[in-house]
Amino acid sequence: MPNIVVIGAQWGDEGKGKVIDILAEKSDYIVRFQGGNNAGHTVVVKNRKFILHLIPSGILHKNKKCVIGNGVVVDPEALISEIKKLRSEGIEVNSGNFFIDERAHVILPYHKILDSLKEKKKGKAKIGTTRRGIGPCYTDKAARCGIRMIDLIDKELFKSKLEANLKEKNRVFRKTYNAKGFKFSEVYSQYLKYAKTIKPYVKNCAVILNEAINKGKSVLLEGAQGTLLDVDFGTYPYVTSSNASVGGAFTGSGIGPTKIDKVIGVVKAYTTRVGEGPLPTEFPPDILEKIRNKGEEFGATTGRPRRCGWFDAVVARQAALVNGLNNIVVTKLDVLDELKNIKICTGYRYKGKVYRILPADTGILDSCSPIYENHKGWLKETGSATKFSDLPKEAKNYLDRISELLGVSIYMVSVGSKRSQILKGR
Repeated sequence: MPNIVVIGAQWGDEGKGKVIDILAEKSDYIVRFQGGNNAGHTVVVKNRKFILHLIPSGILHKNKKCVIGNGVVVDPEALISEIKKLRSEGIEVNSGNFFIDERAHVILPYHKILDSLKEKKKGKAKIGTTRRGIGPCYTDKAARCGIRMIDLIDKELFKSKLEANLKEKNRVFRKTYNAKGFKFSEVYSQYLKYAKTIKPYVKNCAVILNEAINKGKSVLLEGAQGTLLDVDFGTYPYVTSSNASVGGAFTGSGIGPTKIDKVIGVVKAYTTRVGEGPLPTEFPPDILEKIRNKGEEFGATTGRPRRCGWFDAVVARQAALVNGLNNIVVTKLDVLDELKNIKICTGYRYKGKVYRILPADTGILDSCSPIYENHKGWLKETGSATKFSDLPKEAKNYLDRISELLGVSIYMVSVGSKRSQILKGR
């Protein structure tokens, strides 16, 4: 099995969890490289649904080693809760199969409160964050005042860093937001308990992963969110606070790009996004409700209903470009089974100009008119297909057109939530 990076090629929620779960079967190490518990991967195993927010999906397979990389920001309370939940479901999580990089940054209570206060203050200009402290934690990381896992498990070092941070943060709470700050003793005491639980998992994962690769082991790197939420290449400012594109895989794991064999992008057969920001191809209300309900388009982390629209090739082309995708996986094809007519957006028209490449100006995305191709629906059930050739002719034509527009071949097609409902590409 080669070393593979799996990337969301839209606004997240593309079904990466299932793809990673399938690829993990033939991988030795599965690595989460960015984001925090603001993301969720949903995997269905023998009719049991697992929703993972921090721990890589590979944990559902026996004899795999799972890693939270240095690029992830970790809420210890959420992580410990996830470990307990998995164990209650009979999934083994221990210091032999699960590691956390010592350089991963820690989310503290003040990050979550700051996240909420900032969103509230923005009013109508809010970004639509999950208010889990992800952005403020990355802000501290960039400002070089963050607290890492290696700091958390050192009692005295953690004490000095927490004192310095609380002194500054409490002043911001009082003067900027007229809000109550935090007591050092309460935060310190609680996080020492977390540190005691987490310490056995904290390792230098960059060394572990590179040594594994040198021994011929295979590594699967999983991203959270999607390329259009990447802080550099997404629809800024309506993005996450980390690099959800392929560059984040290298800086968030300590594995160099020369050691990666393949980059796979995951797209839905239509387009969704959660939170604020433009969605040029959004469905009209009648189709929106139909697709949202059939596709169970509600956030795995927040439960928020996702906005849904036609497949946007401009968006997916951006992902293919900046990630250098070798292949794509198309998910949720079955959700479109009952549509008589299906559209693909191939460009945007704005003030007389046609855009085939995603513009950086999000104002254009807010006001543009999508340029659509019309495709005949297949009006047949696809969930029982066992190979690509089983699909209706119209479905194969639709998939081939997506592949052609992106200039990337199709690796797999998902036609349902079960592990077995996955087809190899042509």
